[in-house]
Amino acid sequence: MSAVIQSNSESGHGRRYKGLLLDFGNVIARSFFETRGALERLLNLPEGALDWAGPFDPRSDQLWQQVLAGTLSERSYWGRRAQEVGRLLGQDWTIREFCVKHNELRQEVTLRPEMLSLIADAKRAGFRFGILTNELELFHGKRWLTAMPFADQVDSVVDATHTNILKPDPRAYELALKALGLTAHEVVFIDDQRANVTGGEAAGIRSLYLDITNPAACIAEARGLLGL
Repeated sequence: MSAVIQSNSESGHGRRYKGLLLDFGNVIARSFFETRGALERLLNLPEGALDWAGPFDPRSDQLWQQVLAGTLSERSYWGRRAQEVGRLLGQDWTIREFCVKHNELRQEVTLRPEMLSLIADAKRAGFRFGILTNELELFHGKRWLTAMPFADQVDSVVDATHTNILKPDPRAYELALKALGLTAHEVVFIDDQRANVTGGEAAGIRSLYLDITNPAACIAEARGLLGL
């Protein structure tokens, strides 16, 4: 069955969708904010030792306030947090080392089940499914994605680890569309970074912002656009 869905939404009127394109971190995978309790238990740290809440409680997280103010990049934020977690264990951690340890958590903890359901339903309906990510392999390693429960459902992966082109560079979206074999108007894209969503829209792709404090709203909108 080939999926061709007519959208009646205001910004998607007249489009016939054939593909779903997702960011990975915070979209398919839960954010580190959402898994920090499980990480504390994995590291045998006291409950509450990882006291950063980011968007879930911005007023309590001074570093996150700097991210919101635009004076600190999100990558720098996580670099600082990785160092802090490492110091709690008497180690000097980079983001990569933080991610590798975090990957020891069960997939039931780290992945969004509602996003896995969206992927599975989209594939059953005949949609193509791709991932457009900024440096996934750089932080998680070469074989990590192949161990994901949806690995056999992925039609394409465009990772800046290899392309050296980060979203929201327009070329990143061009590469993702080429890999999927679809045009911009045939794809629904989801990302948790507003700049990347804006970049997707500029490329002509119907782009949805996933708020990690309320992911269900974005997923429901994507299901509506795809007719799932």
